[in-house]
Amino acid sequence: MWDQDLEDASRRKLMWLVGAVVAAAIAAGGWYWYAGRARPVVEAPPLPRAASQPAPSEEPSIAHPIPGAAAGSAALPALNDSDAVVRDSLAGVLGRGPIAQFLVPQNVVRHIVVTVDNLPRRKVAVELRPVKPTPGQAVVAGRADMTTLGEANFERYAPLVKVVQGTDVKALAVVYERLYPLFQQAYEDLGYPGKYFNDRLVEVIDHLLQTPEVPAPIPLLQPKVFWEYADPNLENRSAGQKLLMRMGPQNARILKAKLREFRAEILKKG
Repeated sequence: MWDQDLEDASRRKLMWLVGAVVAAAIAAGGWYWYAGRARPVVEAPPLPRAASQPAPSEEPSIAHPIPGAAAGSAALPALNDSDAVVRDSLAGVLGRGPIAQFLVPQNVVRHIVVTVDNLPRRKVAVELRPVKPTPGQAVVAGRADMTTLGEANFERYAPLVKVVQGTDVKALAVVYERLYPLFQQAYEDLGYPGKYFNDRLVEVIDHLLQTPEVPAPIPLLQPKVFWEYADPNLENRSAGQKLLMRMGPQNARILKAKLREFRAEILKKG
């Protein structure tokens, strides 16, 4: 569901998720469908744990461990002071140009974590996007009997997809492993004590890989204010799957291929 305001806000988001998924951009948010005035999300923004709050006593139940993650935490800055280190680390893989062009430079880890966590849900937190707005206007094509999501819309995502396509996934996985304690802390601060972020990441990647490939043109309906997919099977899907469909079949295939590669790398290390 979206309207022109929502579509303008969609342009203000993506995914590491493929740049840390790829940038978990590789998030993300060339990954979002909103535009203009973003509607609030139920999930609250991630907040740092208060100094007086004790760490959870229960050890996380881990399905997909990251080797050496705990040992590496001593060499990392505090999560709230980590932006420079994270930006530099991602720039070493993706290049400084793409990082300056696409990445929102503040609260990088926290924004990646909340975005990854929200992708399988019906809504995502627009204001917590890790990636800058996708340029251009959403393209809707019209005929006498049907309105569709215009194929020219897919071109808006081409610059980001090109960066993702050229990403060295092995090098990205090394960076992710080194920075993993920051992601884990941000995930626990989000409200998941005793849970393991890498397990959630694998779960979300698997969910995105299940996105159907929808051939263009994609029919739309506007029953009231908001545009919706005409096919209820598409309209009822998660925010992350809708985003992949909205990016077009070719772009979605490229992102899925990188997600599979990244998934294989982080599981190989487990």
